[in-house]
Amino acid sequence: MKISPNAPCPCHSGEKYKNCCFPYHRGIFPSNAQKLMRSRYSAFALGLSEYIMTTTHPNNPDYTEDKEVWKKHILEFSLSTRFLGLKISEFIDGESEAFVTFEAKLDGGILKEKSRFLKVDNKWLYVDGEFL
Repeated sequence: MKISPNAPCPCHSGEKYKNCCFPYHRGIFPSNAQKLMRSRYSAFALGLSEYIMTTTHPNNPDYTEDKEVWKKHILEFSLSTRFLGLKISEFIDGESEAFVTFEAKLDGGILKEKSRFLKVDNKWLYVDGEFL
């Protein structure tokens, strides 16, 4: 899915995409887990499956070496879901582990999760989450 760099960012930060998640989607690694959380939400909204796979920790239950199947599942979810809002309610930053509690408003309802992130080789990766 295409988006103008001047459009509002799909992560609902209130910033333009070019000043928010766009740099991360183009290869700059987020400096903290909250920024990674936002950029992953907008990547799902835009169908950027490669970004989702690159920012997922190998211990994540969805992680698989079969990248084509994984990519297909991500794109199916992205194309069949409307991403209507994101609210971060808590961010617990750590040196190598961090947590982001959020509510994602989707057309199918509200997803509430406390996500866990680990820093590996100086890059934050999404490990797993606890649904609330």
